[in-house]
Amino acid sequence: MGSVIIGSGRALPARIVTNDELSEIVDTTDEWIVPRTGIHTRHVAIEETCTDLGAQAALRALGLEEGGWQREAGAIEAASLDMIICPTLTADTHFPSEAARIREHVGATNAVCYDMSCACSGCVYGLSTADLIMAGAAFARQEAARTGTPLRCNDVRRVLVVAAERLSKLVDWEERATCILFGDGAAAVVLTNGDAGTPKRCLPSAPRLRDVRCGADGRQYPLLTVGGGTNRNYKPGDPVQDDFYLQMQGREVFKQAVRSLSAVCSELLEDNGLTLEDIDLFIPHQANLRIIEAVGDRLKLGSEKIFVNLDEYGNTSAASIPLGIGDACAQGRIRPGSRVLLSAFGGGFTWGAALLEF
Repeated sequence: MGSVIIGSGRALPARIVTNDELSEIVDTTDEWIVPRTGIHTRHVAIEETCTDLGAQAALRALGLEEGGWQREAGAIEAASLDMIICPTLTADTHFPSEAARIREHVGATNAVCYDMSCACSGCVYGLSTADLIMAGAAFARQEAARTGTPLRCNDVRRVLVVAAERLSKLVDWEERATCILFGDGAAAVVLTNGDAGTPKRCLPSAPRLRDVRCGADGRQYPLLTVGGGTNRNYKPGDPVQDDFYLQMQGREVFKQAVRSLSAVCSELLEDNGLTLEDIDLFIPHQANLRIIEAVGDRLKLGSEKIFVNLDEYGNTSAASIPLGIGDACAQGRIRPGSRVLLSAFGGGFTWGAALLEF
């Protein structure tokens, strides 16, 4: 059986930046941005850190703050978490990890924790990793019981995946082609393995992760990258170089994204004996409306089945998929029995798709 989501939460910065506000600092207009991207506004973290956003989303997913959802009535104990995975490009520090900082904020005293760098595919990669680790631990428990030997791995039964991003700190606010695209935010899910049980509130039911696939190809990494790493010999007082900021060759990224997203979705459905007729809702990574529409066209998927919320948030990288799940549920787009297809593409290149059954 696949893993089950038993809690979810989100956090968004208070500051909302409109396209008209952007036109005051860079050569652009709302009329130029919307047809090319579909974006009207984005949240930008001014006071909030990446840790602040991730911790708040995690606390809400656990039910320790209002604004989240849990499968059962009552909060999920933070000490019950065995692992925290944080997909992020924008950790507050190189080390300790963002996951470690969030661990202390939420009181997850028993959790192993680490960050994951998969760019915008981070949430799908995180779901896949959590599912595989819990499945491996379940098998190890069975073997330990069968052979009467000690368990030879961490007994991971419950995982928090918290995607926290502050991309506004990695874009050049004088570069029109990129600064209009990105927003900040965080979203978290708590997963466990076993029977989903009966949902008590908020989400239509506890979604089961039926299948997930991930892929990568590093050969074309220069098409979408952020520099500032150790290959630069920076010295105190040196000016910030352009490659410190996000660099993107938009047209080529568009082609690669459409091709990879379409292929991984088709593969996932075929391997599960499904067609797009069996999918109730498609939640793609919210990168750009043109990419989303092109993928829909290639898959021959009607717009009524495609969920879009980037008009409010822009591209929030790894946080966009879990933010989309929450919004789709709140809008009634997901109901008991819904089968939901997720798909993401990011720098690396990385990509992935997941199938949720509610």
